Amino acid sequence: MTIYLDNAASSCPKPPGVIEAVETCLREWCANPGRGAHKKAVAAARVIHQTRKKAARLFNVADSANIIFTQNATDSLNMAMRGLLKPGDHVISSTVEHNAVVRPLKVLTREGVDVTLVPADVTGLIDPDAVLSAVRSRTRLVVLTHASNITGTIQMIPEISLALKERGVPILVDAAQSAGTIPIDLESTPISMLACTGHKSLMGPQGVGLLYISPEIDLRSVRQGGTGTHSDEEQDVLVRPDRYEAGTHNTPGIAGLGAGIDFIEDKGIESLSRHKAELTGRLYEGLAGINNVTVYGPASGVSRGPLVAFNVGEAPSSNVAALLDREYDIASRAGIHCAPGAHRCMGTQKRGAVRLSIGPFNTDDDIDAALTAVAKIATGV
Repeated sequence: MTIYLDNAASSCPKPPGVIEAVETCLREWCANPGRGAHKKAVAAARVIHQTRKKAARLFNVADSANIIFTQNATDSLNMAMRGLLKPGDHVISSTVEHNAVVRPLKVLTREGVDVTLVPADVTGLIDPDAVLSAVRSRTRLVVLTHASNITGTIQMIPEISLALKERGVPILVDAAQSAGTIPIDLESTPISMLACTGHKSLMGPQGVGLLYISPEIDLRSVRQGGTGTHSDEEQDVLVRPDRYEAGTHNTPGIAGLGAGIDFIEDKGIESLSRHKAELTGRLYEGLAGINNVTVYGPASGVSRGPLVAFNVGEAPSSNVAALLDREYDIASRAGIHCAPGAHRCMGTQKRGAVRLSIGPFNTDDDIDAALTAVAKIATGV
């Protein structure tokens, strides 16, 4: 059976409740939510409302109307940046962002938005003072990842967000790799907007994401259309969440996301985080002890997301990942991981790196099997 260590790309397997929730939706009440008063439509609308409340509870959001359903984290990030920024605005980001941030910013730059990229060190860590020093009178937004999808480096988002709030500058946080793994409290941490996907550590299916929008942020809607409310009006709806959710929801995906959040609440996010951290430490220490293996990211003992990136000798990362899959039935991810800037910081922009990422169902035996496999590969390259 495959040892799955590619959870940073998409969690697998899913909790049984997630599969059951999606199947139940498709079998029993897959009607259009909010578009009818019959029982099936009401049931579909109810699960969307319930999942929104669950997400608000997970992130400690007082008003669930500020939780918006999207397609994925990339969609959430685009909605946030496109909905807030206009020509002449200044944005601060970093050199280690995912392309879900980099590419929209490149387009916005061509449209007249000014972007400053704060450098990171070789582990991917950003100096909060460098972010604050980059603030200008025209700074409209700071966009930063919470946890790196390559090094696992966790940025000091609480400290940065508090300092930015004092300056009146909003922050958009890419929580694709942290939501569901690192506790996030949006009542105590002044994050203006939080973007995440449902199919990673939130344990839901693909095709559904979340965007939290602070009530202090007046975000333009980038989509207009039917919402099932105010249907007699031709102008766009301004109330949340309808303002940002035009069109039919991904009801089966949202039902599955709700079951994923149930799983997290049942197990406890702190317990899940400890389990992943223990396995991550075991993996890091084991890889660091193998001759001819280079491990990247924070040093041993420093908190990181549940993943480790490494290379074997001078071998292309794709070759190592192929060997892990073909010879040892271990699923990993190799290459640039959609974050070329982070690889430039690491010095791995030419061959990328192999990433092993951990989920709640991984075990000590999985990690030990991966270490044995990498050790064998390292002796042959």
